[in-house]
Amino acid sequence: MKMDVLSIFPTMFDGMTGNSIIKKTIEKGLVDVSITDFREYAEGKHQTVDDYPYGGGAGMLLKAQPIFSAVEALRERTPDTKPRIILMDPAGKRFDQKLAEEFAQEEHLIFICGHYEGYDERIREFLVTDEVSIGDYILTGGEIGAMAMMDSVIRLLPGALGNADSAVTDSFSTGLLEHPHYTRPAQFRDMEVPEVLLNGNHKLIEEWRERESLRRTWERRPDLLESYTLSDQQQKWLEEIKKGVD
Repeated sequence: MKMDVLSIFPTMFDGMTGNSIIKKTIEKGLVDVSITDFREYAEGKHQTVDDYPYGGGAGMLLKAQPIFSAVEALRERTPDTKPRIILMDPAGKRFDQKLAEEFAQEEHLIFICGHYEGYDERIREFLVTDEVSIGDYILTGGEIGAMAMMDSVIRLLPGALGNADSAVTDSFSTGLLEHPHYTRPAQFRDMEVPEVLLNGNHKLIEEWRERESLRRTWERRPDLLESYTLSDQQQKWLEEIKKGVD
């Protein structure tokens, strides 16, 4: 996969691309990440990327020309791809695991990170394919949101994780929150690991994990159950969980 990022603060991505799973995935050649300062594409000796909005109002807007020119240059370098061009914007579609899985199937993603009050509307209307938000709050720029999305997508790429099952069983990938996890020692400060995880009966362990995943979802994110189709067994467990029957 090819990932391009347009930002006037490219060094913000150094920590992300130089550490942990993202670094290893880049080194393996599973993803090619490039950060471009779109100020370099701004016309004029001062390379101005923002200007006052027509009609007045507070704040500055990112100009269309530098971003159009930067995207066009990126597309010329990879003429054989048809990129999804993603505008980081609080007015966009809410990012979730389903969208991450959709993006992970693409061969080329371009993220546009904004600053100031907003964008010239022509960027939305004539350039981007997707407007995406990571939540109902405002950040100083799109870089943090882009990093979160990139991390979420990259870890889904085949070979990115040491255990291929990790991404499949993560919270939200199954439609439910993930079940509790424990590791050694079995007893720590009078706090014990559930006995079912220690008996070696894999069938019982899987049933426990499924039930606890359902319990955690109902307790913490019951809204997820509104769009989740429960099996007969899960429905029975949920009724017992609601009644406090263990």
